[in-house]
Amino acid sequence: MDALTSSGTDPLTGLLNGVRTTGAVFNRAVLDDTWAVRFENGSPLGLAVPLTGPSWVIPQDREPVRLEPGDVAVLSGSIPYTVACAPAAAPDVIIRPGGLCVTPDGTEQNAYDSGRPSLSGADRSVLLNGFYTVPTGTPGRQLAALPSLAVVPAGQGACPISLAAFEDACRPASGQQVLRDRMLDLMLITALRTWFTRPGAPVPAWYRAHSDPIVGHALRLLATDLSHPWTVASLAAKTGVSRAALARRFTTLIGHPPMTYLREQRIARAADLLREPGTTIGAVAAQVGFSSAFALSAAFKRVRGSSPTEYRSAEARIGD
Repeated sequence: MDALTSSGTDPLTGLLNGVRTTGAVFNRAVLDDTWAVRFENGSPLGLAVPLTGPSWVIPQDREPVRLEPGDVAVLSGSIPYTVACAPAAAPDVIIRPGGLCVTPDGTEQNAYDSGRPSLSGADRSVLLNGFYTVPTGTPGRQLAALPSLAVVPAGQGACPISLAAFEDACRPASGQQVLRDRMLDLMLITALRTWFTRPGAPVPAWYRAHSDPIVGHALRLLATDLSHPWTVASLAAKTGVSRAALARRFTTLIGHPPMTYLREQRIARAADLLREPGTTIGAVAAQVGFSSAFALSAAFKRVRGSSPTEYRSAEARIGD
């Protein structure tokens, strides 16, 4: 058993920890002839999957990328993008925040929705999109580490969600929002795992850091026990280097000093725990290494822009 497996963490786990969908939106469109859909919904994470027929994904200020049926495109950073039948096709549908569908002149329409239209017609393209409507709970550091566009070819990694499962999730029923949330999480994790581990993949600095003998060791120590009263000195002692050497190497590879990284991980974990019914803020504080509920509340508000109580209330409203 290698170090990553035995520690219970790995680069993707560290990256995606705390990024959990609340209020996921799925759309399926059956599109005829010439078509283009522009997404201006401000979603921090989105997925586009052409189910039949080729298409193009065109992030704003980026070159078009061709998608074949079954390819999965992951887009991050809230930038607008277009999915179209051809790179030069003009958008005839615009998706705005909340899934609002309008024409270029602002007229609302229902041409792009999650209904169950007929799939017949040789010239039709079927496009599936999933959007994260995650509120301020999304860790900015994790999102910043993701590529603005990652395309996983159909032959390199299978989409874990079948069309039948997707259609079932679109039916009105109890618990459907939770089902959609977890479906989108699974699609994202599967796509990114394939994208980052494919042969010849350009490995970003944060990913390489987990293989570094010093920083990788430090990351695993922190992940194993977030509640420990870590200091740079104690972490350096465990990794066998000086405080200055650890701080310099950690900041170079991760982009943040060790204690800043630790604080963000604690807040991300606290956000997860706050979603659990009946958990008190004091109990969450103890589990993630804060001395009191007050200390957690102050740090949480600095990082997330809202108090734990406000965050929990917002999460509950989305889940209703």
